[in-house]
Amino acid sequence: MTNLILARVYDQSDLDLLAAESNIPVVSGLSDLYHPLQTLADLMTLQEHFGYLEGLKLAWVGDGNNILHSLMMGCPKLGIDIRIATPKGYDPDSGVMQDAINLVQQHETNLNCTHDPMEATYRANVVVTDTWVSMGQEEEKSKRMKDFSGYQVDKKMMDDTASDSVFLHCLPRKREEVTDDVFYGSSALVWQEAENRKWTVMSVILNLLSEYTPVNPKPNFTKPKKT
Repeated sequence: MTNLILARVYDQSDLDLLAAESNIPVVSGLSDLYHPLQTLADLMTLQEHFGYLEGLKLAWVGDGNNILHSLMMGCPKLGIDIRIATPKGYDPDSGVMQDAINLVQQHETNLNCTHDPMEATYRANVVVTDTWVSMGQEEEKSKRMKDFSGYQVDKKMMDDTASDSVFLHCLPRKREEVTDDVFYGSSALVWQEAENRKWTVMSVILNLLSEYTPVNPKPNFTKPKKT
């Protein structure tokens, strides 16, 4: 008898069914609609780096996929503004967008969508991208390579961001998505981000399976005031 299920699936409906029929906790490892554990790792990485989350401006450049959807669910709750740049025809899911708008209104943050990556990344503190071809989309690769022209994160794009900006990518990375000088540059937090996937997954499982009390105090997500 198992005590918990962590499931990576194609269809979100399969995960919903599994959760509905199970009498033990079901954790989403990934679906076509969401990837919540990745967002936890991203938020942990940003908290470690900046020391706060509230007030940050996060720019997404790329496909309107599951990674973006989960960021749209998580960022408003912690005071992070989101700017989204996707090619035409690759916008986020409409249902997720409506949920995100509701969260943004509830938490008084901002959400902006554009088809211009430079507009989205202007003065952003965080730039995030991901694969242009997700699982099950391999037959679309040729078309997607053309449609995503101009969406590669490069030095020119990063030069127009905030002076303290950082770059995130959930990996594996392909060169058409981000240039080497950005991916291996000092602003990239991709390896710290990857390591934090381990700690956040372990934390979720630990909290679901035990009466766990953290040793360290809850971090302060608000930017410290200057004295």
